[in-house]
This record gives sequence, structure tokens and C-alpha cells, in this order.
Amino acid sequence: MLARVHSAASLGIEARVLDVEVDVSDGLPTFSIVGLPDAGVREARERVRSALRNSGFPAVEGAITVNLAPAAFRKIGAALDLPVAVAFLELAGLTASIPRRRVFVGELGLDGQVRPTRGALCLAVAARDAGFEEIILSAGNAAEASAVEGIRVIPVRSLRDTVNHLRGQPLEAPPAPPLARRPGRAAGDFSEIRGQATARRALEIAAAGGHHVLLSGPPGTGKTMLARRLPTILPPLDRSEAIEVTKIHSIAGVLSNGEGLVTDPPFRAPHHGVSAAGLVGGGTMPRPGEISLAHRGVLFLDELPEFRRDVLEGIRQPLEEKRVCLVRVGGAFLFPSDFLLVAAMNPCPCGFSGDSRRMCRCSAGERTRYSRRVSGPLLDRIDIHVTVAPVSWAEIERRSAVETSAVVAVRVAEARQIAAKRFPDRPAFRNADLSPSDFDRFLQLEPAARSLLGVAVERMRLSVRAAHRALRVARTIADLEKRQTIAAPQLAEALGYRSRAPGDDVSDLDRVPLRPIRSRLP
Repeated sequence: MLARVHSAASLGIEARVLDVEVDVSDGLPTFSIVGLPDAGVREARERVRSALRNSGFPAVEGAITVNLAPAAFRKIGAALDLPVAVAFLELAGLTASIPRRRVFVGELGLDGQVRPTRGALCLAVAARDAGFEEIILSAGNAAEASAVEGIRVIPVRSLRDTVNHLRGQPLEAPPAPPLARRPGRAAGDFSEIRGQATARRALEIAAAGGHHVLLSGPPGTGKTMLARRLPTILPPLDRSEAIEVTKIHSIAGVLSNGEGLVTDPPFRAPHHGVSAAGLVGGGTMPRPGEISLAHRGVLFLDELPEFRRDVLEGIRQPLEEKRVCLVRVGGAFLFPSDFLLVAAMNPCPCGFSGDSRRMCRCSAGERTRYSRRVSGPLLDRIDIHVTVAPVSWAEIERRSAVETSAVVAVRVAEARQIAAKRFPDRPAFRNADLSPSDFDRFLQLEPAARSLLGVAVERMRLSVRAAHRALRVARTIADLEKRQTIAAPQLAEALGYRSRAPGDDVSDLDRVPLRPIRSRLP
């Protein structure tokens, strides 16, 4: 006797529809699963048998072979329990012939309960794209899967519910997907930041253009507070971005049961003891790391020099390519990683170098060794470098009005819209995505700005990459001011955010009248 039902299995952040074939023949009682199953899939033997028995259904006896086709890739997890059990029920004659337009996904408990699984959104997308009309899964995954248009979601809580549905009995209506979910929205508001006009301005530019930021300063100056409030001025994700981000979070298992789409930019702040696999992604069957969980959002690396050197070097390529490619024997896995990096560090081991209030006790050699923990190529990929100075108590006590996140977010959204209009065929475009081939068409440098750029490259000893990044920041500053062209003041402000090595000669830059930073503070 042979029964065949359809299921789906994840492969990275994508998924593929499977045929689950169950054959029962005469012979000694055996139960084998073939088709490259992992340990979790092979353990379905015990779960399915117990679930059938405890749900009041008869067990299938004989030599049982379960084939998971195609067998070209490894199947992981317990999401194939439900389709195997449904195939047994069909063989036992407890259900009618299963229509080929249905996909079954779910882990079974020993009592017959259908439990949520990772990657439900990916599985629903794969089923819809393969032409299926219905997906049957755990009620805990229903809100997530319901975000996929074009396929009917049937939530079940038990094996008994599944049989009732297959017999045509009505089930409880699927829950409506939440309109918004805000796991990444950091607490707080920009209005809580006192002083720090330069840092506030830098984060506004970073949010408008998608530029990476390095905050450097003594302990207690507000670096972490600034970073955690950056997501509050970022625009919400559109639907395609929300589905993309939710896929990653679902595969990683960080979505709670019953939650729908991630609509706000994520905020991830891994500890400096994180491993390379934890930050970049990895494993025998690769899972997304922190840089992918921060996709379309903010990755905050506090105490940057405390991260292991090999861990930090692992994010250099994703910063440029905006994706991670992990190659394993079973194939290559691509995880998107288009994030906004915010890094924070102290100026020296004790943290008080340059602080007028406290004396630094570090030697010159200790400061040098500390700064060299972060490689030059990585720093060169960070667009905006800001020194965060201590704030006086008088500034903290000031009760004058300060711009809220909502006010700043409006300017950020307007600047992003201006940038996006330049590339209507490239969704979610930001000025940080400008390529050198786009410069002649979209930078529009005024003569004074072009002259200043030549002086800056020579005097500040900027690499070509650093010069290009400064130009992108200048384009964002001009967009915030709704200017078509980039004048010398905008470029000078952008160059001011580049790090300067000791001994750099910037006297020519000092001759340029820099515009005061518009803090909009009274």
C-alpha cells in the first residue's frame, strides 16, 4: 500500500515542496525514513506512532518505508511529522484520498498536538509559488503564514483537528495576522538625548542615507543611548521588506507563537563574546547570524575593540555585498544582510583619553595597541566617525524643548524618498548604495566642492573607498536640505565625519567656512 502527501522543507531562508511517500508492506515490523533525513526527522518514528495511538487512531503495522523526495538535499527539523501521520491515516482508510493541492507542515507531540515549527512563512511562500491552494499547519504559525497572499491557511491544534478538516468538518477560523509587530523598536525617544548635537545630526544623516556610524568617546557619554534610539527615526518596513525580514526571523526561531510580520526595522545588539558563527551565521545546516537578523535594521556593536579580531573581519565582506554566502557540502546558502552598522568604542583601555574631567592612565603604547584591535580596512568601511564628548550637568538639567523621534523621522523619510526617486527600479534604495558609476550623474558637485575634494584626498590621505563614502554622505546631507547640487559646505561636513590619523594635515580644510550643525536645539 502506498500513500503520498505533500509537505515543504526549508533550505536556508528559502523552502522547497516535498513529496512524502509512505509504503507499508507485509513483513517484520520496521520503520525506516529515507531521503537524507537528519536526526530530528528520523525521530518522527516514535512521535508519529505515539501521536496516532494517543489520538485514538489505529497504528499501521508492517514494514514501513517513508521516502522524502527529492532526496537531493538534507531535511531538518520535525516539521514533517504531520504529513507522515496524515499518510498513515490515509492508508488506514480514516480519511478520503488527500487532494494534491494541500501541503501539510507541523511537529507532533506524543499526545497528538500539532506544534509550531520554524520557517512557516518560508514554507507558505514555497507552497504558493508551487501552485498549491492550501497549507495545513499549527495554529501557532497561522498568523505568520496568513501574511502570504494567494494561499489558504488552515490552522490545526491537533491530529484530530486535521482529520476533521479532511472529512469536511468546519474548524475554527484562522487568526487575522497582526498589522504590526515591533520586536526591534528600541525603547526611548530622541527627545531624551540632552546635548550631543553633533552625534544627533550624524545619526540623522546615517538614517537618511543608510550610512554606517562609529561612536567614540569616554564611558557614560551616551553612546549606547544614542545607538538604541536610532531605530526610532527609521522608516517602517514596506510589505516586501517585512516579508523578507520575517523569513529570516522565522528560520532563526526568534518569532514568538502567534506573531505576524515584522514591520519595524530590527535592532540587534550582540555581546562582544559572540562567535563568528553567531555573528555572521553558520552551522552544519547554516542558520542566519546577527548580521542577517539585523537585515533592514540596525546592528549595534558596543565595545567594538573587545570583539575577537576574526569575528569583526567576518563582517567586512557583508558590509560591501549586503549578503552572506555560506558554502557547505550540501550547497551554498545565501542570507541577506543589508544592515546599518552602529559601532561604539572607548578611546583607550581606561576610557578617559581626551576627557577633561578624568585623567587617562594609559600609556601611548597601550592606546595604540587598543586602537589596533580594529583593523583599518574595517574602519575604512564606516562612513561616519563621531567623537561623543561628555555632557555637562547644566545641559542635562535644561528643560527646553528637544526634537522628538517623530519629527526627525519625517525629515529622514523625505530624504529617503528623494534618493529613491533617482532609482525607481531599485526598491529600498539609499545613498549608501550609490556605486562609482552613478557619481557623475547624481552627485552634481559644484566647482568649489570639487576643488575641496581634491585637497581632502591629498591632505587627509583618503583611500578611494573613503573618498567615495564621503561623497555618498555629502549627497545625503544635500538631500536632507533638499538641494539638487552638493556645495562645499555639505562636502566639508561629510569630510568632517571621516577619521583622522595623528599627524594628518587638514589646514586646507580649515579654510572652508563650515556651516554650523543644525541641531534645532534652542
